[in-house]
Amino acid sequence: MRPRLAKILPPPRPSLAERTAQGKSLRARFPRKEQGLWEFDPRGDDFLDGLKSAVAGRRTDLLPIRWGRMVASPFGFLRGTAHLMAGDLGRRPAIPIEVQVCGDAHLFNLGAYAAPDGHLVFDINDFDETCRGSFEWDLKRLVASCVVGGRSAGEKEGACRTAVQRLARAYRESLAHFSGLRVLELARFEITPRTSGRPLAPIFRRAARNTPHELIRRSTLREGSGFSRFKTDPPLMVPLKASEAKGVLLGLEAYRGTLGPARKQAFDAYAPWDLAFRVVGTGSVGVEDYLVLLYGTNADDPLFLQVKEADASCWQPYTREHRAALATHHGRRVAEGQQRTQTVVDPFLGFTAFGGKTFLVRQWSDHKATADVRLLAQGGAFLDYASLCGEVLAKAHARTGDAAVLCGYCGRGEAFVLALEHFAFAYADQVEADHARFKKAVKKGIFRAEKA
Repeated sequence: MRPRLAKILPPPRPSLAERTAQGKSLRARFPRKEQGLWEFDPRGDDFLDGLKSAVAGRRTDLLPIRWGRMVASPFGFLRGTAHLMAGDLGRRPAIPIEVQVCGDAHLFNLGAYAAPDGHLVFDINDFDETCRGSFEWDLKRLVASCVVGGRSAGEKEGACRTAVQRLARAYRESLAHFSGLRVLELARFEITPRTSGRPLAPIFRRAARNTPHELIRRSTLREGSGFSRFKTDPPLMVPLKASEAKGVLLGLEAYRGTLGPARKQAFDAYAPWDLAFRVVGTGSVGVEDYLVLLYGTNADDPLFLQVKEADASCWQPYTREHRAALATHHGRRVAEGQQRTQTVVDPFLGFTAFGGKTFLVRQWSDHKATADVRLLAQGGAFLDYASLCGEVLAKAHARTGDAAVLCGYCGRGEAFVLALEHFAFAYADQVEADHARFKKAVKKGIFRAEKA
C-alpha cells in the first residue's frame, strides 16, 4: 500500500479468527452456563398495574379485546407482554454483542411474504419493538416461546425440550455458516420454498393464496361500479368517516417522501379509495391502525396499505442509547430496523407522522402467512419449525451484528444449548404463573376481557 494512502485509510477489519476469539473471550465475564439461570419472580403488588401502564395512551374501548386475547392462553399472555420480559432481561447485565434485535421474537412473529418480483420468502415479520441491543434478548424470548407455544399446542415436555435444543443448535450452526460467507452472499441469503423443508409447505401455500384480490374478497364489499369498500365489523374493522380520514391522508403525503424515486412513481399511480380502522394482533391492540385501499389502472388493480401507530420499543430503557432514543421517530425506527434485518423488504415500507403520533406504513398482508397452533400440532412440524426459527434468527443477527463474534461466544459444543434449554423451561413456568395470576384478576373484574 502507498504510505500516504495508508495514513488516511482505517485499519483493516480483524480476521475471522480474531473476531471469533473476541466472542470467545466474553465467556469469562458472561459464562454461558449462567445464561440458563432464571430465578422465579413472584411479582410484586405492582404487577397488575404494570400491565395497565404498558398500554397507557391506547384506546381504552379496545383494551378488553387485548385482555381477552391475553387471558385465552399462556401463549397469548406471552404475546401481549413483551414489555414484561424486557424488564426481566433488560435489568440484568447483558452480553455485549449488539445486533438489531426484533424485540418480540416468538414463534408466530416469523412468516412468509412476497418479494417485489412475487416469489415467496420466509423471515422475521414483526419489528414493533426493534432496536439495537444484546442478541440474547431475542434468543431467550424465542426459546421461551418455543416451550410456551409447544405446551399450548399440546406437545409433551420431551418434545418441547427437543424443540428448544434443535432451535438453539440451528442458531449456533447457522452462525458458523454465515460467519464464513462473503458480505454480499450474506446480504442476499434468503429462505424460500426451494430452500426450506417440509414444515414451511403449509405456510407458503397459505401465503400464496393471500393475494390482494383475496383480501378484496374477504375484507370488502364490491359496489356497482366494480370498486370495493371495506366491510363493517365493529369493533374489529370500522370504515372511517371523511373527517377521520383527513389525518390519515395527510400522513400519506408525508409517507410519500420516505419512498425512493421508483417506488414513489409507483405509489403516485394509485389513488386512495377507502379507509378503515382495524384492531390488530395481541400486543398491538389499542394502537391506531388504519387500512387504506387504493386503486391503480382499474378495479382489478388494488393496493392495500397499513398505517400503524409506532410506540417506543419496550427495550428502549435498557439500551445504551436510551436518552437519544427518547426523541426517535418510532415509525422510522421500525422501518429501518426491518430494512436492516430482512433479506427481502416490502417495497412500500415507509413511515409518517400525524396527530402527534408516529406511524409505520407498509403493504397490508401482501402474501403474508405465519404458523399457528394447529400447524405446530401436526406430526413432526413443531420440531422442524423450531429448527427453522433458529436459522432465521441467526440470519437476522448475522446481518446486523458480527456472526464470527457471536459464533465465538456460542461455541461449537452443547454448553450454550443446554443453558438456553434451562432458561426456556424456567421462564415458561414464569409465564404460566403470571398468566394464572392475570386470569384470576380477570375473574375478579380487575380487567374486563372480551372473548378472544
